[in-house]
Amino acid sequence: MAEVKPVIREVLPKQGPLFVEDITTMVLCKPKLLPLKSLTLEKLEKMHQAAQDTIRQQEVAEKDQRQITH
Repeated sequence: MAEVKPVIREVLPKQGPLFVEDITTMVLCKPKLLPLKSLTLEKLEKMHQAAQDTIRQQEVAEKDQRQITH
């Protein structure tokens, strides 16, 4: 059986003001994933880690040097 859709006709007033409603609606978009750490923070952490590694290597070298001389 075919479905019958009612036809809705547009009625414009012949006299008087014509009102048009402009309703703003929210537009949903895909969420933007932000990194938990910024690139600058990651670079700083890498630099800090490299500096810490260098200090540890120097301390080990000094310790070895002291053991050799004593």
